[in-house]
Amino acid sequence: MNNIKPFQEAILSSLADLTYPQQPNELYEPIRYILNLGGKRLRPVLTLLAADAYGNWKQAIPQALSVEIFHNFTLVHDDIMDDAPLRRGKETVHEKWDVNRAILSGDAMLIQAYMQLVKCDQQHIAALMNAFNKVALEVCEGQQFDVNFEESTAISQDQYIEMIRLKTSVLLGAALQFGAIVSSAPEQDQQHLYDFGVKLGIAFQIKDDWLDVYGDPEKFGKQVGGDILANKKTLLMIHALETAHGDQQLELNKWLDTSDQPQQKVKEVTELFTHLGAGEKAKEVMDRYYSDSLESLAKCSMMPSDKRANFETFANWLMERDH
Repeated sequence: MNNIKPFQEAILSSLADLTYPQQPNELYEPIRYILNLGGKRLRPVLTLLAADAYGNWKQAIPQALSVEIFHNFTLVHDDIMDDAPLRRGKETVHEKWDVNRAILSGDAMLIQAYMQLVKCDQQHIAALMNAFNKVALEVCEGQQFDVNFEESTAISQDQYIEMIRLKTSVLLGAALQFGAIVSSAPEQDQQHLYDFGVKLGIAFQIKDDWLDVYGDPEKFGKQVGGDILANKKTLLMIHALETAHGDQQLELNKWLDTSDQPQQKVKEVTELFTHLGAGEKAKEVMDRYYSDSLESLAKCSMMPSDKRANFETFANWLMERDH
């Protein structure tokens, strides 16, 4: 993905250039920590790709930073809710310090995201604020649905898709929308880019769910089978719950009620998924959303063809990844 390297380098450089007040260090140290943990930086790259399609991408760097800061803010708070010990192979903020500092530092990151967002021409501020407020609230809604699903056994495929649309996908769409707004792209193209990002984001999350079960542990970067151990209602689990009958249903329910024997649980549930066609079903839905995303991209009538090719390359790279 050499075509996005300049964007990634600009984001990393701009993150490194961010300055914070000296005091209280207890508030700002966790922010520096989480923003330096790495990650794919996919969302800010999308902002710069969108800006590049209609103008000078460098003018959208503050909005790209806004997206990245907001995304990491959600991770800090999600990790608290999940009581997660690790993030990108390192201690989570609340584990390294404590829950109170993680909450407050996360709140400060949300404010910093707004501060970066409005660093643009006055004419774009209202549109950016409206788009940001919408996506910020939707991400909260998606997180709440995800929490609700932990306590429910009757989750449909449509409910799951809506949850990941809100929790994960709308931010990819908004990241593209921000770049398009700053570059004064036609409103129709802004909407089509947003739709492209949302549909690609759904496909991206389903691929992530599939990799959690069938990915190579050496490449995936986190524990394979983590969703199985947590009884997550992913598309694979939903399909298994809907199609298992008789002995398979008894076996699946047994493992859902089991918290010990983690290695055996992952092995047995993975085998059930395979026998029930859950992995193939997930890939089928993923491919459909990926195809739909490219259809939305093709509707961006004012985007030069060479710029559209950059998005197609990015989308293909995202969906072909093995980690």
